[in-house]
Formats: sequence, C-alpha cells, structure tokens
Amino acid sequence: MEDLGRPSLRVGVIGCGRVGATIGAALRAAGHQVVAVSGVSEASRERAATMLPGVPVVDVPDVVRLAELVLVTVPDDEIASVVGGLAALGAWDDPRVAVHLAGALGLEPLQPVVERGGIALAVHPAMTFSGTPKDLERIAGCLFAVTATSDARVLGEALVIDMGGEPVQVAEEDRVRYHAALAHSSNHLVTLVGQSMQVLRECGFEDPARVLRLLTEASLDNALERGDRALTGPVARGDAHTLAAHLSALEGESADVREAYRAMARATAERTIARRALPPERVAPLLRALEDD
Repeated sequence: MEDLGRPSLRVGVIGCGRVGATIGAALRAAGHQVVAVSGVSEASRERAATMLPGVPVVDVPDVVRLAELVLVTVPDDEIASVVGGLAALGAWDDPRVAVHLAGALGLEPLQPVVERGGIALAVHPAMTFSGTPKDLERIAGCLFAVTATSDARVLGEALVIDMGGEPVQVAEEDRVRYHAALAHSSNHLVTLVGQSMQVLRECGFEDPARVLRLLTEASLDNALERGDRALTGPVARGDAHTLAAHLSALEGESADVREAYRAMARATAERTIARRALPPERVAPLLRALEDD
C-alpha cells in the first residue's frame, strides 16, 4: 500500500447511494481524488453524475483496483457479502483501506480486508442525507462515529476532520445501541410528523407543515437542551381525560396513528412517573386512560 501519510488518497465508491455519494463528494472537496464509482441502478448513475461529475462508473472489482481507500456503501446487510466476494476474487490481496458507513456495524464485515494486510474503518455520520449537493453543507460540524483498531484510529479521525466533521470514538460493542438511538430519534420523528400532518389535513388544514413547523422546532430545541424536563401537554399535567379524548378522536384515523399515539403517550407517562414529576393521585388514572382497548 502506498504511504497513507500523504495529503491525498485515491478514493473509490462501491454503491453510489445517498450517503456514499455525499461522503465521496466531501472527500473530493477536501482534496482527495475520487477515481472510480460503481452504480447499478439508474438512480445511482444519475447521482454519481450529479455529486461526482467526471468520475468514471466502473465494475466493482475495478473500483477496488483503482483506489487506495474504498468506501463500501452498499446496503448494510450486503456489506459482508460484497467484501467477502471481493476477497474471493483476490481484490484485497493488494492491501487497501476499506471504509463502511453503516451505523450499526463494526469492523467484523471488513475482516477479509484486515486478514490481507489492509485497514478497516467503520465511520458513520450522525446525519440524514438526500443524495443532493445540499448534503455537503450538512457535513460541516457533523458528528461521525469512528470504530477502528488502535493503529487505524488516527486515519479514521483524520478523514472525518478532512470533511469538516467531528470524530467520536464508538466501541465495537456499542455500535448497535448507538445506531438504534439515532434511528429512534430521526426516523421515528419523520413518522410522527407525517402522522400529525395527515390528521391536520383531514381537519381541513391545507398547509399542515405551517401549523407544525414552529411548534416542532421549538419542541426539538427544548428537548435537546433540557431532555425530559422540556415535556409539556396532557401527560406532563396528568390529564387523563384529555388523553382518553385524544384516543377516542383518533379512532377514525388509520390504525398506525392511534397505535403510535398510545405507545408514545405510554412511554412518555412511564418516564414522567419514573422521575416523579406527577402527583401520585394522577398516576393511576393516567395509566388507565392509556390501557389497550
């Protein structure tokens, strides 16, 4: 392998999805040379043309052959099989740096690379991406979870810093819990907001986003600053009658809305009770209101 201490690396991207295209473009903007990308679908090829213009689209083994640092950005469940398949073809015999961006995975899927003298890095940006140029702005200051062996840690951190991100070490055994926390916050927020917008549309609001934007942004800011102490609303007040009325009013909605409301209200109640933020006499009525029908 060539000297990794030099200021620029030849980068290849296997799978030009939203994250792979963005990280490839960020490394390119930092001065690294993206030399090849693979993409099977039309969407991947269009994304490569937009995010990595001028970079040739080649077969997967050729991405590895041309690059010093390979971003393996296929779907998470396919990383191990892709890396193993390339090992069977001898693609890793000339050692490379292999990086995957899966939040819940550690170094295990990249072991064939390590066994052949290469370097493995698990680097995950705590950010959601659209696969468009605006994603590059989101990299600045973004936290990246880095899992690496002690001798590769500096390289992983340097790559993150090159992109303007902030590296944070996450232990191999904590990767799944770390990723679950992020998915719970980000993905389920999208679902909750989508459900709320659905209900508001059915109440006659033409622009439900306008109704929710300031409220949701304020709630998020308060929660990030104060945690559970930012809670307001019927659970915080122990208002069992309002909760029961909400559940009754949501009976006409799609089942996912009512089930999600009940589940989140119950979880909110349990956390509120655990920190003794409710008068004892309000606890039992609150829990009864949230019982399954």
